[in-house]
Amino acid sequence: VSAGDRGTVPLGDPVWNTRFHVLDSRLHPVSTGVVGELYLSGVQLARGYVGRPDLSSERFVADPFAGDGSRLYRTGDLVRRTRDGELLFVGRSDLQVKFRGQRIELGEIETALTALSSVSRAVVVVSASPVGESLAAYVVQHSVVCFRRTWCRRRSWCSMHCRST
Repeated sequence: VSAGDRGTVPLGDPVWNTRFHVLDSRLHPVSTGVVGELYLSGVQLARGYVGRPDLSSERFVADPFAGDGSRLYRTGDLVRRTRDGELLFVGRSDLQVKFRGQRIELGEIETALTALSSVSRAVVVVSASPVGESLAAYVVQHSVVCFRRTWCRRRSWCSMHCRST
């Protein structure tokens, strides 16, 4: 493997009957060499997520190039088109990460954690470990309630073990 082989791998071409667009935040095409977000369109595109109108409206947007009511799928991938027409992956425009082959939203895990009555704040990250990547959650718990307050006051146990956060 040479130093030239360590660059970004180009994305492939869209499948038959599907197109891709590299657009800016106003859904305008970007110039060659400029980073933009990758959108997909075509008859093979789904119409949305089943039972998730909120996510569907965020990801499936009106196609400004078609004029027939069709949609574009906002992939969240940031790409750059080369002079040769290849697309190079640059990163993500959202907080999705790829973990063990699946795209996941760390924010959804954080929301689930903060829904617990004992957790006030949470941050989830993908971290390297000796056995590969793993998810790590960092949480701040709600204030600790000591149900043995009378006993604790007499023996000063509470000051050592039942601290509030």
